[in-house]
Amino acid sequence: MSEHKEEKKIPKKISYFQLFLIFFKINAVTFGGGYTIVPIIKSEFSDKRGLILEDEMLDLVALAQSGPGAMAISTSLLTGYKLKGPLGAIISTTASVLPCLILITIISYFYQQFRSNFWINAMLTGIGGVIGAILLVTTFNMGKSALKTYPVMSGILMVVAFIAAFFFHINSGLIILLSGFFGIFLFSKVPR
Repeated sequence: MSEHKEEKKIPKKISYFQLFLIFFKINAVTFGGGYTIVPIIKSEFSDKRGLILEDEMLDLVALAQSGPGAMAISTSLLTGYKLKGPLGAIISTTASVLPCLILITIISYFYQQFRSNFWINAMLTGIGGVIGAILLVTTFNMGKSALKTYPVMSGILMVVAFIAAFFFHINSGLIILLSGFFGIFLFSKVPR
């Protein structure tokens, strides 16, 4: 526990320019949305640079999921805010949105050629398979982290959420909302 607290006290710095470049690079080369970008953000800021603890990153992802809009953008915004405050949030969000805007602008000019090109369609089909594997690994790693703190409650909640979504086709937003209310109720009654 003391190591965990000391790890939080180590002030590690990152410049605004580095923050912009990292988020621009991540969003320029990553396909598949939030769940494929999150492990890369975690790897970059938790594993490689030691700027954010793994538990803090898990909290940022949970907050990003609960907010409106694209999860990749929300995660970038929250990570930038955590690292550099309001200006860091603006820089991270701008760097995350810019590659998409550039790519969409280019594609709009060449849409007809892209639409009928065999090689581009084959490439996008292949990327779809890779994204499925990345999502599986990301889900497994996030589940493993969640099970460390409250293994029984987290495990039951995961199974119930899966059953509700997969078999009963309940909206995932409603499942997240009900899980949040359950957590608030449980932890307001049961001491940690």
